[in-house]
This record gives sequence, C-alpha cells and structure tokens, in this order.
Amino acid sequence: MSVSAHNKVSQTKRRRKAPVGPIVRRWYTVPEVADMLGYGASKVRMMVISGDIRSLKDGGSRRILPQWVDEYVERRAAEAEADANWPRDSEWS
Repeated sequence: MSVSAHNKVSQTKRRRKAPVGPIVRRWYTVPEVADMLGYGASKVRMMVISGDIRSLKDGGSRRILPQWVDEYVERRAAEAEADANWPRDSEWS
C-alpha cells in the first residue's frame, strides 16, 4: 500500500461524525443560575443550603437542573400573586 493510500485510510478511520442537533444543557452551575435569576452567586448558594432551590452534588460542585430553576421561579411568582391578593389596610376597616 502506498503512503498516500495509507494516509487516506487512517484519516477515514480517525474521523468522527458530528453530533446530531444542538447539545442540550442538562444542568447549570450556581454562578449560571445566579446570572439567570439576576442574583449573586452567594445568594443562590444560600438558597441551595436553605432548600429554596433544589440541587445535586457532582464531585465537589453543586448542579441545578433546569426544571428546578423553573420550579423556583413558578413558586416565587405564585407567592407574589398570593401577596398581591392579600387584603390591604383600607380593606380591614
């Protein structure tokens, strides 16, 4: 086999197919969630510690699933709506 033929065969074997479709994020880091919510990273860490946002431990890091961020936002929105419907001082008298 000639050198050029051998190179073509070895190049063919080494080629990898490109992934099909976009890579979908499976989880976020604490700083990424902080950026998404407009909070500081330390606030998000405290929310994780207090249980306001669910997380999982991955090695030495905390990871937050996208649906857990959505759950937090929905819960906060529901709480805000409930607070808005609370009777005001003028309604007590």
